[in-house]
Amino acid sequence: MSQPTLLHIEDDPNDVLLFQHACQKAGLRCSLQVVADGDEGVAYLSGTGKFSDRAQFPLPQLVLLDLKMPRFNGIEAMTWIRSHEKLKRLPVVILSSSNHGVDIQRAYDAGANSYLIKPVDFNALVEIAGALGDYWLNLNVGAD
Repeated sequence: MSQPTLLHIEDDPNDVLLFQHACQKAGLRCSLQVVADGDEGVAYLSGTGKFSDRAQFPLPQLVLLDLKMPRFNGIEAMTWIRSHEKLKRLPVVILSSSNHGVDIQRAYDAGANSYLIKPVDFNALVEIAGALGDYWLNLNVGAD
């Protein structure tokens, strides 16, 4: 059986690198695909443009989404995902530096399955990566 795919939609290259290292340290077994903003996330999930090869860019079992991105932000991306029949049940976890109640409510209102605040401590990020893998990629039974 092939490894599950996790799509990380994040515009900050430092946060991408930290999360990749956290996944490695946590022993997360998945194919981690990364795109730099909501526009690329939509293209990836649509299988368009450079993401048209589904063997190379398979549909993910989980999306990890940042909120504060240029052009097409996380709420807009979340709304787009939930408006598409094939993606409306796709688990989406928000990983944001914002702990503002309005951002959290907007994310859940748009259809987020979970909202996590980016930790400052690397070891806490390792715990988050491990918990994401354990729950969303191993224990959770997804709807097909």
